[in-house]
Amino acid sequence: MTREVGAAGRFVRQANRFATPFGDGPGALPIEPGRYRLLWTPICPWAHRSVIVRRVLGLESVISLGTAHPIRTADGWEFSRDPGGVDPVLGIRYLTELYRATDPDYEGRATVPAVADVNTGTVVNNDYFRLTNYLETVWKPFHRSYAPDLYPESLRDEIDALNQVLFDDVNNGVYKCGFARSQAAYEEAFDRLFARLDQLNDRLATRRYLLGDRLTDSDVRLYVTLVRFDAAYYWAFRTNLRRIVDYPHLWAYARDLYQSYGFGDTTDFHAIKQGYAHVVASQDQFAIIPQGPDRSAWLTAHGRERLGGDS
Repeated sequence: MTREVGAAGRFVRQANRFATPFGDGPGALPIEPGRYRLLWTPICPWAHRSVIVRRVLGLESVISLGTAHPIRTADGWEFSRDPGGVDPVLGIRYLTELYRATDPDYEGRATVPAVADVNTGTVVNNDYFRLTNYLETVWKPFHRSYAPDLYPESLRDEIDALNQVLFDDVNNGVYKCGFARSQAAYEEAFDRLFARLDQLNDRLATRRYLLGDRLTDSDVRLYVTLVRFDAAYYWAFRTNLRRIVDYPHLWAYARDLYQSYGFGDTTDFHAIKQGYAHVVASQDQFAIIPQGPDRSAWLTAHGRERLGGDS
């Protein structure tokens, strides 16, 4: 992350290198079942949201999934949990191999999520910001029956605007705190993060989901940060003003989502804690993994059915 530092010690996330959209337009990536493999690691919130959407929409038999170990090595994300220590479809040990095969001059971090074309063995898309939207729209012919519409046309402008706010202040906001390289940059990000969480808590007092009584792409994006907050960000990224359990509506909302199909069943708390413990290992040579949180708390009644919407 050392190269991703901007003015006044602010963390500036690297741009996506492979952003060709999926679709049927000129130059777009064709929609073909079995052609692509989604690569992720359970620690990563950006990748997790793609995995949630993939499952919720029923695309698991259409787009295969490769899972890297949650501890990022000096050589990048490693498929060490697979037999022989290589991804069984792509035959790579490290994600960096795939990036270099695609672009030998690539010098950035080899990030997840990354979508690989299994025919060519190359990265075709690592645009974490738009990937779920592609899964929700142009991949619709392969959605399961009765899959929710997470990106309805009538709400797209509102969803896009909200997603930008969530990215700036919350999703990336915790990283701006954790990777700040000046006290001023840290405090600026810290204040924006908690001001936004306060607003979101108030927003969710009278509605089940962010956009009312229907689950949308925005809820997926907020969830992946909330579910990592107390387990990792609170201690690893110094976002320690309040925990999510201290927000009555955010905490109930997070549990509601956790107990929904595709959310809790793709959330690996041990991997999250394991990965973030090693993110801060340079400051803590022992990289001790915390014992909490108590997972049973995530299964307690949330009472949000009274606000309407589908369970």
